[in-house]
Amino acid sequence: MKKHLFAKLSLGLGAAAVAGLALASAANAATELTVYTAVEAEDLKKYAKAFNDVHPDIEIKWVRDSTGIVTAKLLAEKNNPVADVVWGLAATSLMLLKEEGMTEAYAPQGVEKLDKKFVDSANPPHWTGMDAWIASVCYNTVEAGKKNLPLPTSWQDLTKPVYKGSVVMPNPNSSGTGFLDVSSWLQLFGEEGGWQFMDGLHQNIAWYTHSGSKPCKQAASGETPIGISFAFRGAKSKNDGAPLTIVVPSEGVGWDMEATSIIKGTKNLEAAKKLVDFTITKGANMMYNSGYAVVAYPGVAKPVKNFPEGITEAMIDNNFEWAASNRKRILAEWQSRYDSKSEAK
Repeated sequence: MKKHLFAKLSLGLGAAAVAGLALASAANAATELTVYTAVEAEDLKKYAKAFNDVHPDIEIKWVRDSTGIVTAKLLAEKNNPVADVVWGLAATSLMLLKEEGMTEAYAPQGVEKLDKKFVDSANPPHWTGMDAWIASVCYNTVEAGKKNLPLPTSWQDLTKPVYKGSVVMPNPNSSGTGFLDVSSWLQLFGEEGGWQFMDGLHQNIAWYTHSGSKPCKQAASGETPIGISFAFRGAKSKNDGAPLTIVVPSEGVGWDMEATSIIKGTKNLEAAKKLVDFTITKGANMMYNSGYAVVAYPGVAKPVKNFPEGITEAMIDNNFEWAASNRKRILAEWQSRYDSKSEAK
């Protein structure tokens, strides 16, 4: 009788121990955050490692693509969201998501330390900026010399017949850089003048890429004499030895911010808040500075070799709200006019 009772107690204690271990294991399991991003793929491991040094219990599952594709994916998933956080998408895209009621209002710890133009004006904000990228033209002096192409100094110069077949730019449906180009031209030249300018530019376009950095990379490698891209990519390629001149067109240049937001309805809200808290820290902004010359945290950005002088003064007074509200219309019009020269995806 005693032996039988002891055996039953032992079995009970063993089952309890197993159950306890299972509960402990579940408690210690990492929370997985699905994070949508358009950040350059080479930077993602670095970002995740820095975050995990502080929060080893939260695992980031990246879903990366170009800005237009990520934005379209998020909109398609509006009624059944998959992402928990968006870390590194154009602010104009996040403004559109905010209009659609898809973002969670949250003021991350330390947000008051950021430059105010990098923070949503709502209280609490729906998005916070990370860094800014600025349009420019990458001109390959060697390849242009072979074709006797003069150095352009303005956007309008690029519509001249001498540049026919020598210009590459990003498709705005795929690329945030492409969209900031198109939306800035419509602001600079007016609605009618902007489309007239793009009609003229289209005559000289060799192809449209699905990446904002690719036109400058292709100019750097000699695949095209001229690539419309962003200034930091031009400086980076020039620092690596490419024969580039980085042109800041005289009319002014468009720009946008990479920004971060929590997707409304996430089941991992507390973990998402911890990630967003991290994204605005001084340390995170120091990482952004390795890829961008302008960051949200004042006093962090260090001078970038070969970054064009005076470009921040050339940044237009960008109406981000207008760009976000008119995004769908602008992209549809661009698609109907110019998509025939886009690279295959």
